[in-house]
Amino acid sequence: MPPASSRALSFDAAAAQYAESRPSYPAALFECIEAFAGRRLAGARVADVGAGTGIATSALRDRGADVIAVEPGEAMAGEFRRALPGVPIVRGDGNALPLAGASRDLITYAQSWQWTDPGRAVPEALRVLRAGGALAIWWNTTAFDVPWIGEQHERITRHCGVKPRSAVRPSDSDAVRLAGLTGLRVARRQLRWSRTVSLDTHLANIGSRSAFLVLDEADRHAFLVAERERLGEAFPGGEVEEAYVVDLLVALPS
Repeated sequence: MPPASSRALSFDAAAAQYAESRPSYPAALFECIEAFAGRRLAGARVADVGAGTGIATSALRDRGADVIAVEPGEAMAGEFRRALPGVPIVRGDGNALPLAGASRDLITYAQSWQWTDPGRAVPEALRVLRAGGALAIWWNTTAFDVPWIGEQHERITRHCGVKPRSAVRPSDSDAVRLAGLTGLRVARRQLRWSRTVSLDTHLANIGSRSAFLVLDEADRHAFLVAERERLGEAFPGGEVEEAYVVDLLVALPS
């Protein structure tokens, strides 16, 4: 497999596809962030790091947060500016935040913490956070207990040559350790939700994953053609229900 840095920047090759097909997040997620952080998002100064095309940034802004985005990818930042022309965005990543110290109430990583080095990203977050601030990281993870989704995941891992994800989610303590947040006060919540989309959107969504984007174009195309045929038979109406479990960690400095 290509190194993590290559996979992280691979999204630039499919920025428009990412913007059009990737899922957002349920309202309950942001309610949990407010509860764990002990403050409302309305009026909070937030940095959304690894903001991509602005999916999480848009949701945070809609809840009244004063958001600045941080994004390393040029094409992703371009899509962000088209979607959110009034929201400031700076180029950079979580290992060296281009932000002033003690300047933000909340730092968020939606789908992007795995592209950081926690040994560098955690101290950077603590530097930028104001007293009483919080760090929130989350992922839309796959609901493996849905049979067709679990079967599709197995096909994807075989085709892309990646290690299959465990169907057993880590315990709270393991999740904190794996995220590199040991030593901080961390609250965790897992929220199940779903969305119904067209088959085209679903295939564009899975095709925008980094494991696919680093493959040869012919390999990507072959898989998606075969997958369209499989799912077309299983879902003759042309729509699928994608099921997710949002895994949220909110860390508070001690």
